[in-house]
Amino acid sequence: MKAETNDRSSYSNLIYTALIIVAVTTALIFPGPFTSIGDFPLKKLIVPLLQIIMLGMGTTMSIKDFEGVIKQPKAVFIGVTCHFMIMPLLGYTLANVFKFPPEIAAGVVLIGCSPSGLASNVMCFIAKANVPLSITVTTLSTLLAPFLMPALMTLLAGQFIEISFWKMMVEIMEIVILPVLVGLALNRIFHKSAVMLNRVMPLISMGGIVLIVAIITAAGRDSLLTVGWTLALCVLIHNLTGFTLGYWSARLFGLDEQSARTVAIEVGLQNGGLASGIAVQMGKVATVGLAPALFGPIMNTTGSLLATYWSQNPPKDVALSETSPIQSVSSQDV
Repeated sequence: MKAETNDRSSYSNLIYTALIIVAVTTALIFPGPFTSIGDFPLKKLIVPLLQIIMLGMGTTMSIKDFEGVIKQPKAVFIGVTCHFMIMPLLGYTLANVFKFPPEIAAGVVLIGCSPSGLASNVMCFIAKANVPLSITVTTLSTLLAPFLMPALMTLLAGQFIEISFWKMMVEIMEIVILPVLVGLALNRIFHKSAVMLNRVMPLISMGGIVLIVAIITAAGRDSLLTVGWTLALCVLIHNLTGFTLGYWSARLFGLDEQSARTVAIEVGLQNGGLASGIAVQMGKVATVGLAPALFGPIMNTTGSLLATYWSQNPPKDVALSETSPIQSVSSQDV
């Protein structure tokens, strides 16, 4: 039964990644349908779609998501700290090394400063890693995002573009925290309905992210055609280095193999949807939003390959049981 669930998760993730690649390709060749409908610019759909996705995340959350803080505080602290140190600093370093135009460079830093995405929970499940730890780190990094993202962006991306700390904090609250709180309330009040919603939300979330990526790709088509391959290489290095440094940092601080794999995945996979939403709110979706748009399909491809490899080479020093209720977690990059 576990093997069948593992196979279904891998299959769903491959389909999702394929859909994103198709969306990017189609939007590059035929940008018109993804730019506007009549006089309505489709980029205005990005934030509402993200709010719906985060609402769905809230309906899957409960107090159990924070049990990991009590049961394994060291691993949680290392996971969250590594995530918000490694990826932002990597983004800043790569943005300077590749010498991108200022707004595109800011986008590289932005994706690095983002919290973990829910895709990390699915990847950890496939990889036979520490799923409860993954869920806890994802939840905490998401809740810390309104404070840490603006601070890190001000510190690291301020040299590229002007950053408004308070404005960004409020925007992240509106995009993430408020919908999650509403979702938590719905889960608490209408538990039976929330269970049904959990079955539908993964499909809505996947469709929403695919549409968001297509819209951003179409909006930034001209810039992508100029720096596309170089930016894709930069994003790939960012992602793979995140996996590597996340894993070895966890091992350096004494975490077991299973938890180190979890930290690697949590560090390497970012919430590209939130980063895209921030780019929209900044009015720079066609430039700042490009790195987040590319990060999604790249991280899902590399993450799937890594998770599949680890699933075939299970850790010997298993810290927790592989059995973990992850039915409500979908393979989305939010």
